[in-house]
Amino acid sequence: MATVDRWLLPDGIEEVLPPEAARIETARRRVLDLFHRWGYELVITPHVEFLESLLTGSGQDLDLRTFKVTDPLSGRQMGFRADITPQVARVDAHTLRRTGPSRLCYAGSVLHAKPQALATSRSPIQLGAELYGDASAASDLEIISLMVETLELADVPNVHMDLGHVGIYRGLAKAAGLAGDLEQRLFDALQRKAMDELAELTDTLEPGLAAMIRALARLCGGREALVEAQRVLADAPGEVRDALAALARIAEELASRYPQIPLYFDLGELRGYHYHTGVVFAAFVPGVGQSIAQGGRYDAIGADFGRARPATGFSTDLKTLVSLGNAELDTPAAGIWAPVGAEPTLWAEIARLRQSGERVIQALEGQSQAEALEAGCDRSLVRGKDGWKVMPLAS
Repeated sequence: MATVDRWLLPDGIEEVLPPEAARIETARRRVLDLFHRWGYELVITPHVEFLESLLTGSGQDLDLRTFKVTDPLSGRQMGFRADITPQVARVDAHTLRRTGPSRLCYAGSVLHAKPQALATSRSPIQLGAELYGDASAASDLEIISLMVETLELADVPNVHMDLGHVGIYRGLAKAAGLAGDLEQRLFDALQRKAMDELAELTDTLEPGLAAMIRALARLCGGREALVEAQRVLADAPGEVRDALAALARIAEELASRYPQIPLYFDLGELRGYHYHTGVVFAAFVPGVGQSIAQGGRYDAIGADFGRARPATGFSTDLKTLVSLGNAELDTPAAGIWAPVGAEPTLWAEIARLRQSGERVIQALEGQSQAEALEAGCDRSLVRGKDGWKVMPLAS
């Protein structure tokens, strides 16, 4: 009979051991405290639910990353959450049903059937914040600012920000009457910045619109890219110019608030095009091939839950923040090793020390001082003439 290594975990699925688990938990608490100070309320969503709800508005990408099972009670297909954002959108639209703006946040493990990139975890701890009920650029600015301050709290160095707006391409595509296969092919070519292919696909369009669509592939760079975009798109439909103006206002305010963070613009980058509806943004650091935090506006998602609400938000992976950040994350204080015994005075002293905030580990029968050191204790509780005393633990 073949032997099985029962301790092996699937590729991309990992366990977090001490003291790293303590560091991650400390970071989680700090970030949630930051969200609380900004007015964001914590919600906890289920790990598994019916598939239709989990995949609302997300497109094929999330579908491919979702583990699917059959519910033995209802016979319906269920999924393990691969993204918490649709769940929080359901909470806002259907469960809370508030009329004004609503600020919600979350932190929890998600599971991916396929990794988002090579060598990445399939069980990240997704952390994020969402703002519902306001369609103004002020909400986008608040969410982006909160993302920046989350990265600063983790002390992630050398962050730079990518900004775009899917409304620019959407407006041009709408004006050009693009739909179906042609729109998808043009979208794909734009992502690859395939200039010859773009020229071929737009050859039959109205010349002015064709030129503007082709120009999106080269409208990338620093603030000069926005200046050039305002010139190139001067005759674009009003909704395109409004989207560009909103992006410029957000960029100006971000540069004022966080002058240390370089801003990069790419009007041909349509990250989450089938999901997002407005401003999109992502944070990058050198040496990491994918974004470490990302988000954008996704106004359409609430409609499937019975109530369309403006929405914008961001998410990140807590484990990534801890691994990349330089923040001092306090590990649990060294402990006190208490002897074996159940006498009332010993128990009373252990309880008193624990209530005062000390970490106290009471030995079990047969445990040695070596195990006290292994458990992270640097002191011991010993009986003196005047009662129990805390003394240094000999190494």
